[in-house]
Amino acid sequence: MTAVLVLEDGRVFHGIPYGAEGETFGEMVFNTGMTGYQETLTDPSYHRQIVAMTAPHIGNTGINDEDPESSRIWVSGYVVREPARVFSSWRAGRSLDDYLKEQGVVGIAISGTRALTRHLRERGAMRAGVFSGAALAPVEELLERVLRSPGMEGADLAQQVSTKEPYVVAAIGEKRFTVAAVDLGIKSMTPHRMAERGCEVHVLPASTTAGEILALDPDGVFFSNGPGDPATADGPVEALRGVLDAGIPFFGICFGNQIFGRALGLGTYKLRYGHRGVNQPVQDRRTGKVEISAHNHGFAVQAPLEGTFDTSYGPAEVSHVNLNDDCVEGLRLIDRPAYSVQYHPEAAAGPHDSAGLFDDFCALMEQARGTGIEVAGAVHERPSVTTNTKGSKGA
Repeated sequence: MTAVLVLEDGRVFHGIPYGAEGETFGEMVFNTGMTGYQETLTDPSYHRQIVAMTAPHIGNTGINDEDPESSRIWVSGYVVREPARVFSSWRAGRSLDDYLKEQGVVGIAISGTRALTRHLRERGAMRAGVFSGAALAPVEELLERVLRSPGMEGADLAQQVSTKEPYVVAAIGEKRFTVAAVDLGIKSMTPHRMAERGCEVHVLPASTTAGEILALDPDGVFFSNGPGDPATADGPVEALRGVLDAGIPFFGICFGNQIFGRALGLGTYKLRYGHRGVNQPVQDRRTGKVEISAHNHGFAVQAPLEGTFDTSYGPAEVSHVNLNDDCVEGLRLIDRPAYSVQYHPEAAAGPHDSAGLFDDFCALMEQARGTGIEVAGAVHERPSVTTNTKGSKGA
C-alpha cells in the first residue's frame, strides 16, 4: 500500500500508510523532540496541523493511559520516518499505530523526514495533505484539494478546543490559592502543576468574560496555551484587560503570552516555521540564565527587546528571549503582578528547567494577598517577578 504527502508548493513525498487511511489537511509543521510523542499528539495546540517528527524512531514505548494531555488526539495528520515494529514498556496498553487508527488520524511513514524538515525551514510552514487508500488520486488533483484547504493565519481555533463547561482541579494537599485558568487549549499537566503547589484551579471556557473571572474572587488568573492566530482572539484579550485593570496577579503561557502582548497593545506575527519541540534555549534577560524549554507555537509577539516600553498598565519589558532567533519569549509588567512566557513550563514530557515559574506565580499571589488591595482598586507597590529556577515538585 502507498500513501502520499502533498505540500501546497507542489512538493510530494511518497510513503506507506501509518494509522488510519483516508485524507487529511492541515498546516505542515515539524517537532524536534526526541521524546513525548503521546503528549504531542494530544496537545490541543496542534489542532489543524499535520506534525512531522524529526526523531527517526516513533512508537517505541507504545501508548499508555496516564500521559495524554487531553481526552483525544488533536493533530490532523502525522508524519514519521520509521514506525516501531514492536513497542516495549511496562506502562503501554497498545501500539501507537492502533491509537491513531482508533481516533481516525491519517498518517504516513516516509524515508525523507529530514528532507521535509529542511524544506519547511527554507520555505516556511505551509498547507499540506496526507492521502492513502480510497483518497488517492493523481497528484495534480491532490494538490488542488490542498490548495482549497484553510490556512492558519486568521484561524480562530481556541473556542474549538476549549472546555465547554467549567471544571475544578482540586489542590493537592492543603489549599493555598484559588486560580481562574482560562482554557485556550490547556494541557492537563498545567493545572496539575498548580495543584501540586496548593492551588484550586477553576478551568474556564475560552469565552469567559472578565466579569465571570472576577466573580470567582481568584487569587490569580492564568491564560493557557492554545492553537490558532492570536490576532483573532479579541474576546480573551478583552477579558485579560479586565483582569489587569483589577490588579489581580496574572500568569500566561504560549497563546496566553500572545494574548498578554495584545492586551498591552503589542502586535503579533506568524513565524516562518515556528518553534515545536523540547530543546529551545531561552534566556532570562534579568539574570542571564539559560533554560532549555518546551515549545509549540507558530506565532510570536512583536516587542522592543531592549529597555522598557509604555503600556496602558505602566512600563513593561521583554523578560525572556529565544537564543536561536531572538524571538520574544516572555513579557512582564514592571509595576503590576503580571507576566507571561512563550514556552511551556509544565513540560510534559520534559525538560523541567522552567518549572519554577509556577512557584513565581504562587509567590505573586501570596505577596498580592498581603498588600490588602481590593479588586479593581488602585495598584501600589506591586511585587516584581524573580525567576525561581528550582525544579518541579513532581515529575
